[in-house]
Amino acid sequence: MRQSASFVGVLERSGRVTPLFEHGNWVNADKPKGGVRVGDLVQVVPGKGGRWRIERRIGRPDVARDVLDALLVHRGLRRRFDPLVEREARVMASEADSEGRTDFRDLTTFTIDPPTARDFDDAISAEELEDGAVRVWVHIADVSAFVKPGSALDREAFRRANSVYVPGLVEPMLPEALSNRACSLVPGEDRLTVTVELEFVGAKVRRTAFHRSVIRSDERLDYPRVDRILAGEEQALDPWAKPLAAARKVAAALADAREQRGALAVESSEPEFGFSRDGHVETLLPSEQTESHKLIEFLMIAANEAVAGLLEARKLPALFRIHEPPDPPRVQRLIEQLASLDVPTPPTPEHLTPDQAGELVSEAAHLVDAEVRRRGHGRAAFTSLVLRSLKQARYSPRNLGHYGLRSERYCHFTSPIRRYPDLIVHRALLNAIGAGEATVRASDLEAAGEWCSARERDAMSIERTADNIARAFLLERKLFEERAFHQELEGEVIGVINAGAFVAFDGFEGMLAVRNLRGDYWNLNELETALIAASSGKRLRLGDPVRVQVEKVDAIRGRVDLLPVEL
Repeated sequence: MRQSASFVGVLERSGRVTPLFEHGNWVNADKPKGGVRVGDLVQVVPGKGGRWRIERRIGRPDVARDVLDALLVHRGLRRRFDPLVEREARVMASEADSEGRTDFRDLTTFTIDPPTARDFDDAISAEELEDGAVRVWVHIADVSAFVKPGSALDREAFRRANSVYVPGLVEPMLPEALSNRACSLVPGEDRLTVTVELEFVGAKVRRTAFHRSVIRSDERLDYPRVDRILAGEEQALDPWAKPLAAARKVAAALADAREQRGALAVESSEPEFGFSRDGHVETLLPSEQTESHKLIEFLMIAANEAVAGLLEARKLPALFRIHEPPDPPRVQRLIEQLASLDVPTPPTPEHLTPDQAGELVSEAAHLVDAEVRRRGHGRAAFTSLVLRSLKQARYSPRNLGHYGLRSERYCHFTSPIRRYPDLIVHRALLNAIGAGEATVRASDLEAAGEWCSARERDAMSIERTADNIARAFLLERKLFEERAFHQELEGEVIGVINAGAFVAFDGFEGMLAVRNLRGDYWNLNELETALIAASSGKRLRLGDPVRVQVEKVDAIRGRVDLLPVEL
């Protein structure tokens, strides 16, 4: 007997619905009139009299986008807003008023985002001054003008706490009337914003100012186009060519300063999937951190630090984004793990202090980067070890600094369309500058920080699972079309557990189970960096190259089983 909660399943004959993502028995469910057929993915909810009923059809289990949609439902996301919240969003969007705001509409302003972005919550302006300094304006969508504390819209945004992005789909924090329209800084339209004005001499901020403002973006740029411009492959156009060059100058100075102060440098890439119109995964490309990404990243970090600095100086209640230094025992274990993999490590004091532990991780990250470049493989595995030695960043009303950025004060201010903590910070900032927002209640912040941190972790878990599902669907299709199920593949070990090794190959990932490593008994070593054969002593280590074949793909669960070809 199932628990009395909704679930996602596949409709079979005679009204039976079998759970899709979880183990459990089928149930009989009452079907709605029309629109549902055998083989469909459906959401089932408890009905009257202990019966089950089909709430809605989601799609088909052989369509990747439908399965990802089903995953979001399975993980408790609503996939729609209450009509009251939608109506409130539309009303608030229609009542936008720019009266009393600083007018920056004459400033040349532009956005830089991924090509597929639909909500643009940050824009920048920049100019080089006569003395060589650079003035930068970071404009952020003024979500607080539309989402009032205690409203139905505010309560729902807080309940969601963040937008959840999975391949081809998003569960937004705010309804589309705001997230993709009234709050989105699209070109050629007046938009309400909160602006941080920063004057830089090199990487040093010599003056700051904060404004409740109105802007009009001149251009929507995307990362690939900006990278082409920065590489000299495409010409920047007026009126935004000079502002882009000024912003680039500041970002380069900030990057140098960040490296000098020992901020943690960990390279990673996120997958970007392309879908056909009918919902099938067609392409997979890694999203690399290029210069255009870093240009925006460094300017957003500077704005976040400036806002956090004001809030702390005024001793105003707000949520800080904190990242505490790693614990010495975890860092000691990281050094031992890297050494066991023949990765160079920094000298380690016999008794590590917390400050020394933080410095060691930073040094280890740089050594890992250099070793990966030398070997040509191992980045995913070694970077994962570094990240696992760290504490998780979180939200707190107490400013404890941000270890990873080497920042004494930091908050999230730049993405209020998709993160509720940013909305809290906006309200606190606007109250601080006398811009008409009520004081944020300090008594609410501890619980709000814990809730938003937990929702962020949930979102990350959902996104990882969704990426695995999308990869598996694409791999299944690729192997079928190329008739390549027995093809030998070059991969490398990116993780090890008692049950086997996780292997990355051609942008995909799979599990090489110990049960398939025949002829010996394999054990996980104490440092959890290798599987070791009991008789022969062979080792399968993190970062090692390995040749494999695909045995089976379970696309719906994002699972790929591998067979060894050569160890």
